Amino acid sequence: MNEDTIRLVTIGRILRRRWRLLAVLAVVGALVGYGASVLVFPPRYTASAPVLLPGVWEERELLTQVDIATSLTVVDRAADALHWSDVSRTELRDHVSATAGDGNIITISGTADTPERAQRLADGVAQQFVQFAADVAGSGADAGVAAQTEALRKQVAETNRRITDLAKAADPGQTVESVQSRTALENLRTSLEAAMKKLEEADPATNKAGMVVMGSATRPTGEAPPTRIQLVVGGALLFFLLAVIGHLVAARMNRRLRTEPEIAAALGAAPLGTVDVAGEWPAHRPQGGGRRSRVRRLLGMDTRWDIPAPLKSGDEAGRRLRYRRVCARLREQLPAPRRLLVVVPDGDEIARRAAGLLVAEAKTDPLLRVVEVSVDRPTVPDRETEAGALVVLSAGSWTAEELAGIAEACADGRHEVLGVVVAGTVQASPTRSAADLPDDATLAFAVPGRATGGSA
Repeated sequence: MNEDTIRLVTIGRILRRRWRLLAVLAVVGALVGYGASVLVFPPRYTASAPVLLPGVWEERELLTQVDIATSLTVVDRAADALHWSDVSRTELRDHVSATAGDGNIITISGTADTPERAQRLADGVAQQFVQFAADVAGSGADAGVAAQTEALRKQVAETNRRITDLAKAADPGQTVESVQSRTALENLRTSLEAAMKKLEEADPATNKAGMVVMGSATRPTGEAPPTRIQLVVGGALLFFLLAVIGHLVAARMNRRLRTEPEIAAALGAAPLGTVDVAGEWPAHRPQGGGRRSRVRRLLGMDTRWDIPAPLKSGDEAGRRLRYRRVCARLREQLPAPRRLLVVVPDGDEIARRAAGLLVAEAKTDPLLRVVEVSVDRPTVPDRETEAGALVVLSAGSWTAEELAGIAEACADGRHEVLGVVVAGTVQASPTRSAADLPDDATLAFAVPGRATGGSA
């Protein structure tokens, strides 16, 4: 197919002429999506529990706490508390996630097959995370922090002792010595307060260890994505798009010749013109019956979609004028008596009808004999009194290799291909019917294997 493949009109043509097939494939995709929601992606529900981390935390510290919340240790503790025998610890860890948000809040999420289990999983992991953090903060202070804490406590005790001594020795009067004593006492009290503040900041039990679960996880009311509806709609849309893309790819890879110059070059002959065959759309319907044909007809696959719809023709006189011109060109090329073999590919209904109309228009000058040739194994009758062969076919139906085979069959039968006539369909709006043709415009056909001397 040419550049028309990527045009919107081509997409519209697919939708108009293949809508039944696309609808069926969309239904199949929806069924596949439903099956996947049952077998591969059963319904899942997700609940979330927020945990508040008091104090000042850096971003990397929050990310560390997120990793701890989903660690195997915390999940194992939650598994021991839940006592779920149908879910392994590894699977349970895959169903737990955590994210760090604004305000030092870590959101712990749990996914399960029911809303109740999802809520219990989120709450259980959040509680075990807080408990694990408290245990680490209570027993994991390093030696440096412990030594610093002990030194501060000694400083506080020494300061308290000196304050007591100064208080006893201080003169309650207004002498210089008494004022200095009271000033030193106030300074010591300030130092004591600063030391106590540092002691509180250094104590891990009063700062970052105080994590709090802000509330129980809310029981989910809807499924976690992908939901069953999403899978059904996604499957239908996927199959629909694949069908459209498949049509475009098939059209792009289609090697059937569409233009008159291409067809003439493949046969090695000169184009003699294009003729029209009046008929109702759709055309190009395959012959025969059977279950397969009925299915194709039901799905709308019995007609070609990759060719434009036939245009409305004028009247029958205009169509017959094209046939007269072809006959005139043949009379100019051939000396009398003019006898030609008209070769039509087997199964090309449009070309067969065009050949019949050409025979009717030519009458006896030139004298035409029509044969239908199988494209798979083309065989043309041997030359008798004919001056050559005329190939009549429809555009967009045959490849260059198939037409080359027909040309070789003509050469084997000692027929020179004198010209090519390309037939196309038009929507009939005639003023005269086929019954109005002259009575002497009879048709004659000859099929290989039968008598080859018939004429028209």
